[in-house]
Amino acid sequence: MLTTRFTELFEIEHPVVCGGMTGLGTAGLVSAVAEAGALGFLTALTQPSPEALAEEITRTRNLTDRPFGVNLTILPTIEPIPYDEYRAAIIESGVGIVETAGSNPGPHLPDFRAAGVKVIHKATSVRHALAAERLGVDAISIDGFECAGHPGEDDVPGLVLIPAACRALGVPVIASGGIATGAGLVAALALGASAVNMGTRFMATVEAPIHDNVKKQIVANTELDTVLVFREFHNSARVARNSVSERIADLGSRPGAAFEDIADLASGRRGRSAVLGAGEMEGGMWWASQAQGLIHDIDTCRNVVDRIVSDAEAVIRERLGTAVA
Repeated sequence: MLTTRFTELFEIEHPVVCGGMTGLGTAGLVSAVAEAGALGFLTALTQPSPEALAEEITRTRNLTDRPFGVNLTILPTIEPIPYDEYRAAIIESGVGIVETAGSNPGPHLPDFRAAGVKVIHKATSVRHALAAERLGVDAISIDGFECAGHPGEDDVPGLVLIPAACRALGVPVIASGGIATGAGLVAALALGASAVNMGTRFMATVEAPIHDNVKKQIVANTELDTVLVFREFHNSARVARNSVSERIADLGSRPGAAFEDIADLASGRRGRSAVLGAGEMEGGMWWASQAQGLIHDIDTCRNVVDRIVSDAEAVIRERLGTAVA
């Protein structure tokens, strides 16, 4: 058993997190993660309305009596999102843990605090993590450059970013980006983190609500099969390599390029429908991290978590336990 500040504060069995993933953070996957003793997050904005989110929370509760949370990603959008109503649905449903991401979580913290909700904020730099800590969040999930999604613009990999964040922060730190194994968990703990966050590893699970072709592609891919897009728009994103993401990177790098030039190719709705839903691997842009090079099978969430924890314990006991004279 690996007990850390994170497991004690959030009352979780294992220091393993499945953070919010748009389109994937639904009851089936999150309840399976919870039943495995880890902490999973429903994604609020995967649901079309606050009422639908409340229903998804109820569905998750019907599948597990263990802790789980809700991710609330705060981003500027063309169509206004009723964030206050989503926040109210989370609180009224009695959820005790929230993961915020994107913009400043400050406006939401007073209501979460008043309701006794613990808040984890995702950050991609030490300065942003410190700002969130000053606002009063309970933990920071720090995303290294290896991660899927938006790694920020500083290009600092986890081996540097994780200990830098742990040194600067007083709250527990969750290491995120490029982690998919027990050895990665041990490394994160050695760098000062209290837990690890995995997204791509949980995509390659039986319970992940995506097409089997995507799961098989993650297993087939290597650490080289990602592409950085949107760099020229100061919104860098790491996605899986395919003909669409390579086309986006090419068009975006041309002089005078505008986001409108790639908007159709980069459509999240297109990626979720054609790739994640229909299994058309060249049908759109989809998200995955460099951890693809460490994922060699599709398994249940319970087996994935059990193996990562048992492998971590074995590394500590067998490799590190004999390394000191």
